[in-house]
Amino acid sequence: MSAPTIYYIRHGETEWNAQGRFQGSQDIPLNDLGRKQAAAAGSILTGLFERDGRSEASLAFVASPLGRARSTMELVRGVLKLPASEYAVDDRLREIGYGRWEGSTLTQMQASDPEIFAARQSDRWSVPPPDGESYAAVQARMSDWYAQLTTDTVAVAHGGTARALMVTLGVETPDSAAELTIEQGAVYVFSDGALQKYS
Repeated sequence: MSAPTIYYIRHGETEWNAQGRFQGSQDIPLNDLGRKQAAAAGSILTGLFERDGRSEASLAFVASPLGRARSTMELVRGVLKLPASEYAVDDRLREIGYGRWEGSTLTQMQASDPEIFAARQSDRWSVPPPDGESYAAVQARMSDWYAQLTTDTVAVAHGGTARALMVTLGVETPDSAAELTIEQGAVYVFSDGALQKYS
């Protein structure tokens, strides 16, 4: 049996995204652009399903518990003409925890904890933010989530969890994934050991 296909969507933009502030576990709502990006991702998904002859009813839908991901999922489902709230929530899809750096910009992080910041710049995968979570820890929970998938799935989550999934599935290395920008308003399709982005 082939591995499930994942249609992965990062949540739309929030004001903290626009300001360059790291959100982590903070529950920051979508802004106007973020809602448009969520709808755009829904339209891309519609096109992919039509291209592939897929019925939405044949897929599972799951989101991070954070509000920005759930709002994005509900907007995506609206575009697909599906009931907004009929999807699962999985805590393993929550964003990487930035600890006491949450709400800070990169400049503020460097000023507040220069030694940890420098260590993390040289090893972003293994070094956690102060009181936060490493990418390696996120990869462990994303590996656990992926291992229990039994059907093709639409997942709405975060940039950090996207990077961790890419490493879990071997399409990026820890070093390359840590540097990637994960686009909002796009659909990342993980299928047959490869990754395609549609935007």
